[in-house]
Amino acid sequence: MRSSNPVFSRRGFSRDNGYAGFNAPPQAGGPAANPYAGANPYAGTNPYATGNPYAQDQQGVTQAPQYVPQTRPMTMDDVVMRTGMTLGTVIAGAVVGWIFLTENLGFAIGAGLVAMVLGFVQSFKRKPSPALILTYAALEGLFLGALSGYINTIPKLSGAPMQAVLGTMAVFVTMLIAYKTRIVRVNARFTRFVIIAAMGFVLLSMVNLLFMVFGGGDGLGFRSGGLGILFGVVGVVLGALFLALDFKQVEDGIAYGAPREESWLAAFGLTLTLVWIYMELLRLISILRGD
Repeated sequence: MRSSNPVFSRRGFSRDNGYAGFNAPPQAGGPAANPYAGANPYAGTNPYATGNPYAQDQQGVTQAPQYVPQTRPMTMDDVVMRTGMTLGTVIAGAVVGWIFLTENLGFAIGAGLVAMVLGFVQSFKRKPSPALILTYAALEGLFLGALSGYINTIPKLSGAPMQAVLGTMAVFVTMLIAYKTRIVRVNARFTRFVIIAAMGFVLLSMVNLLFMVFGGGDGLGFRSGGLGILFGVVGVVLGALFLALDFKQVEDGIAYGAPREESWLAAFGLTLTLVWIYMELLRLISILRGD
């Protein structure tokens, strides 16, 4: 089974017990298998190592030096820097959306839809595209800023966006501590549970949307009342569990020497999860405050 995060599903980031390759049990008498030893395009056969017309014969003549790929493994500093750039772009876009697009939600929704499409495109690309990721972040920020600014203009929801921001930060810090102290342990069973729960959540959301579009009203009631509150809490909890999966994937990528470019995918995955948590918290706060 692939990773729960579509960003990493094609990358070699993995789980134990064969869920994606990392943490696979070691061979008897040998070291743990490194997924980048065979699948890493930077670790394959060097086309310059053999058949070099400039290499000398075998008669005691020194051969020409072999070509060494100019790359290095991903580090935590790479992940932090790329994540900061991506989230910084989201925040900058949100400021612009808050100031200029609060009264033009049509444009903001269009930006959000384009951002969603770009997110899917990057998720299925074999290599990360920094330009694509940052464009997604900018458009997503425009949408979030405009939506948040509009919600903030409603008297009984004034301050809700800031509460959602603080709540998102609290969820992130809490899950990071829980992960680092091993209160939350990411394994194959944990991954299965999160994947199945997320699929069910998304499916119910789509069904509810269809009922809202064709039946009118609040659909199945997942966006208001007691059922809406329960659904919102489940959404926030799922986002927190996805954070644990993101932390595990970053940790595995660093431990097994993932190429440096993979740090962009780590940043993209963390941004997707944080946006999810913010949106669910914003909706939950709106329901709790009686909208």
